[in-house]
Amino acid sequence: MISLKVKPKSVLFVCLGNICRSPTAHAVFESMLQEADLKNSVLVDSAGTGAYHEGNKPDARMTKAAKQRGVDLSFLRARAVQQNDFEKFDLILAMDKANYEDLIEICPIEYQDKVKMFLSFSNKISLHSVPDPYYGGSKGFEDVLDLVEEACSGLLKFFL
Repeated sequence: MISLKVKPKSVLFVCLGNICRSPTAHAVFESMLQEADLKNSVLVDSAGTGAYHEGNKPDARMTKAAKQRGVDLSFLRARAVQQNDFEKFDLILAMDKANYEDLIEICPIEYQDKVKMFLSFSNKISLHSVPDPYYGGSKGFEDVLDLVEEACSGLLKFFL
């Protein structure tokens, strides 16, 4: 588990296109914050390192898998990471190593300590990256949800 200097007040989840992994983490974490009565205390958002799907809804397969677990993704729309995100957010969580490297490449040096690997917030997961389910079958979306739920539980402890 990683440590932080200050208690965060905002988090940005980042994957490649912002249609599978990061919007799922966004919605799962917001629902956990709601349950913990912290929804109005923490700013949550998601973005992609690429603008491939800008303005689009999350992937229909991811939306369906999340809905089966009671998580609503319908309110989210894809967007790309913006330069002001590095200043605005306390935590910027990359879903995989490529996303992390892309973020570090564009992040001003003074904010690079905010960029972390998302799965580093779980003590139970031995993986370092949330695999991209986009080109796989339906099991990949279920696996992503399992990983996201576990890491979001660990992340929630930083906001309590």
